[in-house]
Amino acid sequence: MTTTNKIAIVDDEVHIRALLEQTLEDLEGEPEILTAANGAEGLALIERERPQLVFLDVMMPLMNGYEVCAAVRKNPELAGTTIVMLTAKGQEADRTRGLETGAHHFMTKPFDPDEILDLAREILQPS
Repeated sequence: MTTTNKIAIVDDEVHIRALLEQTLEDLEGEPEILTAANGAEGLALIERERPQLVFLDVMMPLMNGYEVCAAVRKNPELAGTTIVMLTAKGQEADRTRGLETGAHHFMTKPFDPDEILDLAREILQPS
């Protein structure tokens, strides 16, 4: 079971985490924003906190985003977690791999903060 008012940001670049945090602070309902600086830390955070939405970088130390995404998808308790993969690698093969691994969305860096906000609103709105 996922918690609806939590968002996790998993990225090894501190300025990307800060930009995402700053962008997501504008969301209604003031979701709790959690961060992790590498894939292994991110997976532990996701398993412990069960966020509804995860912004997940692809290229990170310890575990890459594909590995984290696959691990989350294997855990039935995290079935409701929406994963948005972020990467500087915009090739179609990367996008396909991300979606095949279980990501719901795939965005390339640099991203538009308004797109991030719109996507988060769409995902977090109560059904």
